[in-house]
Order: sequence, then structure tokens, then C-alpha cells
Amino acid sequence: MIIVNGKPLIFYCPDAAACVFLNMKIISTNLGNPVTITWNGKEEQTGIYKYPVEHALELNKTIIKDDTIIDKVHHGGINKACYIFSSNHYPYWKEQYPDLDWDWGMFGENLTVEGLDETEIRVGNIYKLGTSLVQVTQPREPCYKLGVRFQNQSILKKFIDYGLPGTYLKVLEEGLVTKGDTMKLVEESKNELTVSQFYQLLYSRNKPKELLHLFMTNSAVPEYKKEKFKKFL
Repeated sequence: MIIVNGKPLIFYCPDAAACVFLNMKIISTNLGNPVTITWNGKEEQTGIYKYPVEHALELNKTIIKDDTIIDKVHHGGINKACYIFSSNHYPYWKEQYPDLDWDWGMFGENLTVEGLDETEIRVGNIYKLGTSLVQVTQPREPCYKLGVRFQNQSILKKFIDYGLPGTYLKVLEEGLVTKGDTMKLVEESKNELTVSQFYQLLYSRNKPKELLHLFMTNSAVPEYKKEKFKKFL
């Protein structure tokens, strides 16, 4: 049993067949060093070039130890301490960009996870990840640096249209995670908003009222995100 703030975390799944996604496997742990790129005629640095490492990653409250975060406004911090992406999506993207030098970490993810399904995972879900405890907070929103990594800015629209962007995690309890570890669901959010629905809200012109309600009442959605959506209520 896992204890948070003095209370046990309990999850009950009545249908074992529907609970396959509860245990996900870490395929790769990835870290990045600063890389200098040229954008709009100016040199700048980025941490999106992440590559597999063999040692465990240390998940801290605002960043993964030894990882590179250059843009600390949009990356890292309490709500974005760790970014995970599904290995299941790699075959699709390899077909789209077959000439790239492919490896895990291509999307700038810290953890490549087998079985991660954004259409099933709820925002607010809590998982045991290695020796750490984490909570799903928000999907990844692509920027031009993903286009730089893929050598083609057209990937931004494709990434948005694909609708399965991976997700950021909040670290509730610091710990270590290594390749081969599992990501086990210990508490499912009572709010039914999924990562993919959150992503849909971000980019759809018409905001469905039922999704907006779930979004605004989900305690795991960062407040700064809710502020931006009040105008749609």
C-alpha cells in the first residue's frame, strides 16, 4: 500500500481485461545535453536532443537530475518535472520520417513508455514509477524545437493532428526510475478528463461544454491553464 499525506491510495478495477493499461513498462530512460541550434538567423540552445542512458533517472520535484532544460518558462517546474511518450507511437512516426537517425528520446521525452495510451489515461491519475510517485498533469504542446529535431517544421501540425502527444508528470514523491521498471496505477482520478481530451481542448476551435466542465473541475489541471480557458465558459 502507498501512503500520501497520511492516506492510503486505493484503486479498484472491476474488469481485469480493461485494466491492461494500468501497468506500463519503461522502454528507455533519456537525458539531453545543451545543443546549439540556429533559429531565425540566431543561435540558441535547446535540451530537446535527448538520448538513451543506461543508468537510473532521479526524478526530483521540478526537474530530472542531470537533464537539460533551457526554456524554464515552458519546460520543467512542478507541473512538468518529467515528460513521457509512448513507444507505441514510434512506428507511425518512423513511417512519416524514415530518413532520420532514429533512437528513443526523439520527441524529447525523458521516459519512453510501452503501453501508454493518452485516450485512457486520466489527468490526475497517480502512478508508482520506479521508486517515485507521480501524477499526470497535462499533455505536451509542440513548439518549433520539435521541428528542428525532426529537420522539418511540418511535424508541428502533424503532431497536433495525430492527437497523441505524451504527457507531463508532477513528482509527488522523489525517486529513481530505470529501464525495465513499470508505471503502475495506484489511484485513478475521479474526474474523467483524459490526456487526449485535454489536448483536443487546446487545439479545437469549438470547445465542447462537457469537456470544458471536466477541465475546469479537474484539480490536477494547472491553474494557469484554467485561467486561459475561462473566456470559453
